[in-house]
Amino acid sequence: MKHKSSIAILVGAAVLTAAGSLAAQPARAVKKPAGVAAQKPNKFKSITRAEIEMLLAGVAESNPKVLQRLVEDPETKKGEIESLRQLLSFALEAEREGLAATPLNKQELENIRAEVTAVNYDRELNKGKKDVPPFSAIGDDRVAQFWARDTAAREAGFKAFLDSKVTLLKANDATKDHEVSGEETEQAREIYAKTQIYEKEYNGKAAAGTLPKSLRDKVALQVKLQQAQFLARTYAELLASKTSVSDQEINTYISTHPEFDSGGAKIKAEKILQRARAGEDFAKLANEFSEDPGNHGADGVSQGGLYKDVPKGMMIPAFEQAALALKPGEVAGGVVETDFGYHIIKLERAPGVAPAAETYDVRHILIGTMYQDPANPSGRPVPFVTYVRSKLSDEKETQMIDEIIARSNVSVPDDFTVPGTAPAKAPAAKSSPVKKTAPASRPKRTARKK
Repeated sequence: MKHKSSIAILVGAAVLTAAGSLAAQPARAVKKPAGVAAQKPNKFKSITRAEIEMLLAGVAESNPKVLQRLVEDPETKKGEIESLRQLLSFALEAEREGLAATPLNKQELENIRAEVTAVNYDRELNKGKKDVPPFSAIGDDRVAQFWARDTAAREAGFKAFLDSKVTLLKANDATKDHEVSGEETEQAREIYAKTQIYEKEYNGKAAAGTLPKSLRDKVALQVKLQQAQFLARTYAELLASKTSVSDQEINTYISTHPEFDSGGAKIKAEKILQRARAGEDFAKLANEFSEDPGNHGADGVSQGGLYKDVPKGMMIPAFEQAALALKPGEVAGGVVETDFGYHIIKLERAPGVAPAAETYDVRHILIGTMYQDPANPSGRPVPFVTYVRSKLSDEKETQMIDEIIARSNVSVPDDFTVPGTAPAKAPAAKSSPVKKTAPASRPKRTARKK
């Protein structure tokens, strides 16, 4: 999914959670369960100009620099509109796929509604006050009363709340092994009770018509947008699996594009291999022919293709397997092909020999199969396979995003007024669906494990 825009960041305003450890986590992609019908599109079908301007009005005091960028850069403003269109389209697509109806995601959508409502209501009660801790008006006595009434139902509600938070927490690679402590559970329990107390209080006043319309509109908008973000993240992970590129697709593309023909590189590598096996100085051959950026030290001096004290598992498997199959001083009998190109390999020191039993020394000469992306002339060349995989995946994703946006047909205004500025004239034509640009490839040390 496209990078978060400033509006997307704004609508993802912080929601109070237990000590931060149970904060809303990236959604886990889940398969549509059998027999679950997609929900009908509803609140995610549109966002009005008034809603966007209401959202920005709350930013005017807290983050004026964001508004300044919108005023100064029309492309940034246009990007915000397209980001909102994509956000709502993804949320609708998640509903169509049945993702909103799975027990985990359904519970989290309920959590979001309750949390956003309670947090905004708390802020309304404390409007004009300084340095007031969140939910501080709810004392221990009210929390105790909450648990004392309808105890079984409320304990079940808390269990569902905590289970969903922990499951989403563990779905994140960075926290997958995190075990929730007793202290965290008690903090979550307190926050859950206070959230429920304020949500019920808010709903009662809203039904009685004693709350400002501006507050009710603000809560409804934030609930919609934060739930949309959750569903959009869920669907974005599912989309990633749908846009993966197979090795066959990559090979087919390379075979039909002469600029990726590596035949010449292989012939060159085989000729150098013959010279190395015939006894020529391997280090001199490496300094003359190797295209490995790692062959140059920090001082610019060529290293003769040497990698010293390489830990097992550091190099990509094909390279390491070939190297460790040799005896010290031996040159591999054939070139080794990897995504980076063709390698001529010589083992200098095998593992198990002093000074380090789990490391080895190896020399290699790389004849690269690298490609300079013409759309990114300042970037470093990348392996053919890396470039083609990124290109094909990006094309698939862009096509699917365009199809999703067209199918969803969400209503998003073509322009909006930034608070404190004069209204802009609406553009003559509707802006085109957002196009995803291929991410710049990060430089990688040749032959290192990807």
